[in-house]
Amino acid sequence: MDGAGENYHRPDAKKVQELNDIANKLRVHSIQSTNASNSGHPTSCCSAAEIMSVLFFHVMRYKLDPPKDASNDRFILSKGHAAPVLYAAWAETGLFPVKDLLQLRKMGHDLEGHPTPRLNFIDVGTGSLGQGLSNAAGMAYVGKYWDKASYRTYCVIGDGESAEGSIWEACAFASYYKLDNLVAIFDVNRLGQSQAASLEHNTDVYKARLEGFGFHTIVLDGHDVEALCKAFHDASTVKGKPTAIVAKTFKGKGIPGIEDELNWHGKALGGKAEAALKAIGDLIVNKGPHGMLPNPAVNDAPAVSIANIKLSEAPSYKKGDKIATRKAYGSGLIKIGNSNQRVVALDCDTKNSTFAEDFRKVHPDQFIECFIAEQNMVGVAIGCACRDRTVAFASTFACFLSRAYDQIRMGAISQTNANFCGSHAGISIGEDGPSQMALEDLAMFRAVQGSTVFYPSDAVSMERAVELAANTKGICFIRSSRPATPVLYDGQEEFRVGLAKVVKQSESDKVTVIGSGITLAEAVEASTLLAADSINIRIIDPFTIKPLDKDTILAAAKATGGKIVTVEDHYPEGGIGDAVAGALCEEAGIVIKKLAVRDLPRSGPSQVLLETFGIDRNAIVAAVKGLL
Repeated sequence: MDGAGENYHRPDAKKVQELNDIANKLRVHSIQSTNASNSGHPTSCCSAAEIMSVLFFHVMRYKLDPPKDASNDRFILSKGHAAPVLYAAWAETGLFPVKDLLQLRKMGHDLEGHPTPRLNFIDVGTGSLGQGLSNAAGMAYVGKYWDKASYRTYCVIGDGESAEGSIWEACAFASYYKLDNLVAIFDVNRLGQSQAASLEHNTDVYKARLEGFGFHTIVLDGHDVEALCKAFHDASTVKGKPTAIVAKTFKGKGIPGIEDELNWHGKALGGKAEAALKAIGDLIVNKGPHGMLPNPAVNDAPAVSIANIKLSEAPSYKKGDKIATRKAYGSGLIKIGNSNQRVVALDCDTKNSTFAEDFRKVHPDQFIECFIAEQNMVGVAIGCACRDRTVAFASTFACFLSRAYDQIRMGAISQTNANFCGSHAGISIGEDGPSQMALEDLAMFRAVQGSTVFYPSDAVSMERAVELAANTKGICFIRSSRPATPVLYDGQEEFRVGLAKVVKQSESDKVTVIGSGITLAEAVEASTLLAADSINIRIIDPFTIKPLDKDTILAAAKATGGKIVTVEDHYPEGGIGDAVAGALCEEAGIVIKKLAVRDLPRSGPSQVLLETFGIDRNAIVAAVKGLL
């Protein structure tokens, strides 16, 4: 239902002038702060000034203490390079002194070049373009379907970044889930970094596209505060669909000789600042404090706790039985979902392969199908996890997460606690072939700042990895495998982040062998073959590849004459072998033989592929003997 126009109270002339004054003050602050740092994006700030003024001083409902209160409206600046205008808006609310704006981009100050959650009013880091709307959609989903609260979510998007496919993935998601508490504002200022944006000021095309994606769409003059006030009111009355405001603006608005001109992207005004500040300052009627306060938040977001989440029951597998860790992932999710209703699982139409479907069957209201749109799924998961409203687990084939690596990287900058499970790891998946084989994922997630990388080798350790990830700060990655592998541990076995397990040892071990998942199972088989030749090996299950249990591995290495074989269903770069080598690189007398997939793989039976690419039991036997 579209209730646009209902009960609209037009702001009086005094309010309109005050909003215009604030917009121009935001321009002044943006020019001054970027000039003080001799860098930044003042022209991109100027195009959005009226949008920011109307949102922060007429539309949004929020409290300043704290600015990320659960009941506050959410705001995401997807065009993160316009950070100075966002900082200026918060300064004008009184959250911090206006003079602090001159610390923009200074070392040691948190008003950085692009927003990060080092600031207490920022939910997600932005600046890698095209990602903010997915984050906003995740926040809006939580608000509508879990919190069932009054807060609304607003996202300002640059016209240039709307070329990113992830924007349209987010639009499809928001429309499908009828996120009528979400407003996407497209700042159509015509100009990109090096040339005009592809659509320039053709707002009719934006309108048609957004309507085609199911948005209630309003086209307006983005510098007309009255039009903006009405549009945001209309958005608040629309039911069953999200709203998009297509705002025609001008880059560098208000700056003589620079407005709507190329070659000013990302440049402080320098010597032209004085004239610009005078021209804009002359437009400000009330040059003193505006005295406007935020609209109060509706305090109806429920109190939630996501602390100390446990499996509802211990793993109950029989040692020696063969269970795929991907299946145990679904079981682990169910159990933590039983314990806490704020556990949410997301998937990209692979849920019957990742076994997230098992969770959906038991907890349908805690599952989000994101369809085949991995970049958006990651962004939505990060949004869902904001303000500690949920514990998010997003799953798909591990290889497909590489498509969303920038979103994952930005998640680390956003200090997210989102969790990711990548299934179908390595060549052991078999006949599906190399396009489906994740052979880079350990390297990818190990490189993410502050990440934890789990590689469970049996069903018990997988369930415990899920439990631990739910309680671990930062991004967690859990690698799951397609083939069934033997259960190694009792259900009561204790697992900890950074603690390896010694699976097999004796007083006469000659070599330490380290593997995970399918290669750990192969290592156990290799030990039987080697024992027939009176050669004993010590077998280590790292459990977490990051952080790696250096102490256990080093002790094993010293007990086996400094001889180590690592074996992994992964390319040699950045995986288990490199993790072990990095941990022990300063230790004397250590020799490491790395077994990994060293050529481009192909389709074939799983066991045949392991043998062909040199990571099966026979390859381990040969590597061990080669060190003796």
